[in-house]
Amino acid sequence: MSLLRAFIAIELPHSIQSAIEKATSTLRAELGATVRWTAVQNIHLTLKFLGGISPASAEEVTQLLRAEADSIPAFDIHVSGLGSFPNLKMPRILWVGIQAPTGLEALRRGIESACGRLGYEPEPRDFSPHLTIGRVKQDASSVERGKIRRALEAVTIDSLGTARVDSVHLFKSALKPSGAVYTKLFFAPLKNPGG
Repeated sequence: MSLLRAFIAIELPHSIQSAIEKATSTLRAELGATVRWTAVQNIHLTLKFLGGISPASAEEVTQLLRAEADSIPAFDIHVSGLGSFPNLKMPRILWVGIQAPTGLEALRRGIESACGRLGYEPEPRDFSPHLTIGRVKQDASSVERGKIRRALEAVTIDSLGTARVDSVHLFKSALKPSGAVYTKLFFAPLKNPGG
């Protein structure tokens, strides 16, 4: 039986993905192949990475998503800012920021807790909502990392818009030589405030 490489995430509207692509185009051109850039259509907000799961486990996850999503009303997230993890001096992951209401944290906490009951390891790091736009190549030299830091400091990303979050998704990720291909397996709508 083959395992699915899966994760739980919030999908972004194309308008936000396009705004991110436009706002980071100079950065992408300047840093080029030093960074493995996320394909614009793959930019999303990860809530929980599950790793390799069986089809039966995927069914359990869909049930927990349905239950957790039904308890959280839809909310808006605001996209702005630019940074890197773990920090600017040692950039490994480049990101665009998210400002979100407590609904996002409540949704993530509920999913984390429910996944824990199914036997998934808890995320050891604090939740820091972000949109990954690129990963610095592991063999990047200190000179290249310095160039990345200076480029990040030179770019300011103001508001790129607001996105309505009204559902949560289970995705499968297939790693290809050309990059990851994401396939939506399931989505659960958030609670309808009117119903």
